[in-house]
Amino acid sequence: MNQRTPTLLYIDDDGALARLVDRGLTRRGYKVVHAASGEEGLERIRRAGADGCIDVVALDQYMPGLDGLETLEQIMAIPGAPPVVFVTASQDSNIAVTALKAGAADYLVKDVTGDFIPLLHVAAEGALRQAELQKAREEAEAEIHASRDRYAALAAEREMLLREVNHRVGNSLQIIASLLHLQASSAAQDEVKAALTNAMGRVAAVAQVHRRLYTSQDLKSVVLNQYLDSLLEDLRRSAEGNRMSRLTLKAEPIEIDPDRAVAVGIIVNELVMNAVKYAYPDGAGPIHVELNAYGDDLLLSITDNGVGDNVKADPRSTGMGQRIVAAMASKLDASVERDPTHSGTRIVLKFGRVPPSLGKPSTAAAG
Repeated sequence: MNQRTPTLLYIDDDGALARLVDRGLTRRGYKVVHAASGEEGLERIRRAGADGCIDVVALDQYMPGLDGLETLEQIMAIPGAPPVVFVTASQDSNIAVTALKAGAADYLVKDVTGDFIPLLHVAAEGALRQAELQKAREEAEAEIHASRDRYAALAAEREMLLREVNHRVGNSLQIIASLLHLQASSAAQDEVKAALTNAMGRVAAVAQVHRRLYTSQDLKSVVLNQYLDSLLEDLRRSAEGNRMSRLTLKAEPIEIDPDRAVAVGIIVNELVMNAVKYAYPDGAGPIHVELNAYGDDLLLSITDNGVGDNVKADPRSTGMGQRIVAAMASKLDASVERDPTHSGTRIVLKFGRVPPSLGKPSTAAAG
């Protein structure tokens, strides 16, 4: 593919010198267009416009009417103006500094015999390369901005879809929890009522996370104190709610990822329901849930002031709750310990703020 011949606009009131420039640069592969004044040169540049007919300009300093610096200022104001090589017969370096500050790509001193033409050719070539690099840089920056805009649009769309998914999943799980609540309320047998209430709490623990994500500004984390507060409120409204009138929460505003929030919520549900069933055989009593941060670790405790270890496990129990707690504790890489100094029952879980590193062995143990 043949490369297009570049066009140089030579603006100078000296016609004889313009002809020397024309002959010298034509031999070097340029097409030269002459303008005898600054006004004429500006008109040619404006006519070229989007056609790109003028690739580079050589501009003389001293001309009648608009001089070189005045013409340069107006050229720089034209959108998409070609690069300008400022040409003068003066040896004053201040002129060079002024021209370069005004936007000239290069500067050179001319003579009346045309010996400067090889230098003009070099300067024109440099100005064209500089203009091409600038254009490529601007196109690259424009593409980067466009890519960022596309990414932002995709991210916003993804966030909207995630919110919608969390909203629908949360609603569906809440419906299931409500159905379990109705069944538990109407159950005649205590063991059936307790089993349905436990199932409702487990579903509600997951549903609350999705509801939190739907209403949160951050889809990557859940604020645990708010989440646990809503979860315990669901338990108070359950079929066993009359035995949870003294269920309290003390938790710091700690953020955690959604998967681990689900594990925390299910553990709280299991241990609270365990306290409801076994701590107070004769009625309701205080049950305290507490969450605190200690450096990089979190401590979660569920405490009652009931009969403690003196209670014998229900022979009808399947041990499902213990297995669920152990599984969720393993997911959190949490240790689970019973506080031997507490008169009732106090279960303490210790786990990290962030998920454990891959390959780190679990310290979880069933309580």
